[in-house]
Amino acid sequence: MAERSFVKEVEKLRLGAGETFTGEGILAITKALLECGVGYVGGYQGAPISHLMDVLADAQDILGELGVHFEASASEATATAMLAASVHYPIRGAATFKSTVGTNVASDALANLASGGVTGGALIIVGEDYGEGSSIMQERSHAFAMKSQVWLLDPRPNLPSIVKAVEDGFELSEASNTPVMLLVRIRCCHVHGSFTTKANKRPAMTVADALSAPRRDTGRIVLPPASFLHEKEKVEKRWPAAVEFIRSRKINEFFGPEDGKIGIVMQGGIYNSVVRALQRMGLADNYGETDVPLYVLNAAYPLVDDEFLSFCEGKDSVLVVEEGQPNYIEQSFAAMLHKAGRGTRVVGKEYLPMAGEYTGQVMLDGIGAFLRAEAPQMLPAEIRAPNKAGNGHDIPDLAGVVPGRPPGFCVGCPERPIFAATKLVEQELGKHHIASDIGCHLFSIMPPFELGATTMGYGLGPASASAFNSAEAKRRSISFVGDGGFWHNGLTSSVGNAVFNKNDGVIVIVDNYYSAATGGQDILSSRASNRSKSTRHPITEAVKGMGVKWVRQLDRTYDVGKMRDTLREALTTEESGPKVIVASSECMLNRQRREKPLVDKAIKGGERVVKPKFGVDEDVCTGDHACMRLSGCPSLSVKSLDDPLRDDPVAHIDQNCVGCGNCGEVADAAVLCPSFFRADTVYNATGWDRFVDRLRRSVIGFLQGRRESRRLTFADA
Repeated sequence: MAERSFVKEVEKLRLGAGETFTGEGILAITKALLECGVGYVGGYQGAPISHLMDVLADAQDILGELGVHFEASASEATATAMLAASVHYPIRGAATFKSTVGTNVASDALANLASGGVTGGALIIVGEDYGEGSSIMQERSHAFAMKSQVWLLDPRPNLPSIVKAVEDGFELSEASNTPVMLLVRIRCCHVHGSFTTKANKRPAMTVADALSAPRRDTGRIVLPPASFLHEKEKVEKRWPAAVEFIRSRKINEFFGPEDGKIGIVMQGGIYNSVVRALQRMGLADNYGETDVPLYVLNAAYPLVDDEFLSFCEGKDSVLVVEEGQPNYIEQSFAAMLHKAGRGTRVVGKEYLPMAGEYTGQVMLDGIGAFLRAEAPQMLPAEIRAPNKAGNGHDIPDLAGVVPGRPPGFCVGCPERPIFAATKLVEQELGKHHIASDIGCHLFSIMPPFELGATTMGYGLGPASASAFNSAEAKRRSISFVGDGGFWHNGLTSSVGNAVFNKNDGVIVIVDNYYSAATGGQDILSSRASNRSKSTRHPITEAVKGMGVKWVRQLDRTYDVGKMRDTLREALTTEESGPKVIVASSECMLNRQRREKPLVDKAIKGGERVVKPKFGVDEDVCTGDHACMRLSGCPSLSVKSLDDPLRDDPVAHIDQNCVGCGNCGEVADAAVLCPSFFRADTVYNATGWDRFVDRLRRSVIGFLQGRRESRRLTFADA
């Protein structure tokens, strides 16, 4: 069950020639693929590209009508390897995944694909995940394009440019027999706009057609001696063909006056930010008309020498706006000018940060500093002075104003009790080396749990603990891996590796039924039925199939006591070999998405519905907040009382509670206090419900009255 459904939106994919599409960037990319006659599409979900996979999944009927094959791939390597269908056959194929973790995983398949080259157009849509909104290590896709000699398009973030880039990408790939990467940042994926559509095309050759007429060309297979010739072909034939295509098709764009003493070169994806900075300095209008010459690299690799040299003609200096490090583009342009003997000075990181996202303020400051140094006469008088740009108002550093907000688990998350149990076991057995993994469970490294020492990659949590497999050690390592990571890479690289090397550590597989961190997509072990995928394959069976002997399945992670006892058993058992615990409970976000509409419908239909809520008895709570240190649920907070005799605020559960019961389970398992209670809200109550409610109130009222009378009697005495 994906985070968002596009069932209604995908109907826009049926628009014909000359109609107007309005919507989001990811939907426009899908429409462009169909207009270009794509034959097959594969991919792996991950921000900011997850919704593109969700769109494709919801559009399978439309894809099927056109003869387009779609797969949700097991990994990014699988998705890239799919593009092998374009090596011998004139079929257009596309793969999509998150970068740079995706390009890391896919690099082996990408290198082989790029070596042999392609016949049909092969497009890799990469969701660039660089900057402050990213959840991964900070690297750029540009390096992979350079390494494997594949071409990199980076379109301006508006729908017509994005759609054109998809079309250009396929044609560039076919013209140069080379795979093409289409880089789309988060602003590209989620920008809204409109464009004039073309009719969808059925592939000239489908994958079914290819199966009926197999082809092979040994010259495109990566084996000696062909592999030695591929390198020469890349440089002597494919590169010149790509450069000529980019030049003749005018993929890169020029804006502003042709003449000028200064100019700005930028990656296409950050064009909007550059123009916005110029607008704030009075050098561009709302339509993008600019007083500063601009050279926009919609094709960021390869670069076109004569285009750049022509742009630099008559200019004293040129600013290269290139997000991230190393500054590949800036270095290449500097080398071009040096070889051509030109006097134009190339600058970039002198005015802009070496690394980090080029936000609006960063762009304003950097471009403003460049213009004040190189062309102050272009700036209005009121902003020529240092630290004065745009409207002259400084934006405060929010890091010093707003408290830090570390990432954490959602309300009711079933993974939280797993780590509460781990903390309880450590209190008993002492600290352990804990290896973390990519996924929601990685939030365990943050307060209140503060567990986990490393994270080395998706599905590699147990692998990163393999060095601690020591016969002399008195304690076992603990490692975590999610169900998504388990199926992506963990089954072989982590569990299989542990079996093969007789690792004695404990592996906890956090099974929340979905690839939850990427948006809730189904995977092999998902419990839900999926009309186009095979699900309900138990993780325990796969683990046993790899040779693990000690396996425990827990079907309710909220049982903190049982979770604690199972962990203790795994850490203390005499049995050798890896100990695997599969801790299963459904992701609460997906559960709420599934159940809320059903519950609301039932209530409106007059059916009896019971919703549990948890609370804290203020008279019983002592205010030591130990429950929070073992839970950390966002709905569990503090509340100050009016009682002058109570100095400390008590625990309080707010209206966001989803009734998972974790707080009460933690309090019980940790032997904290009996202040937690459960209250059931009954909708459309029956007569029996009302009778029981009156009876309870009568009994409670009687007991409260008796207690009060005894208190008064004791006070009088």
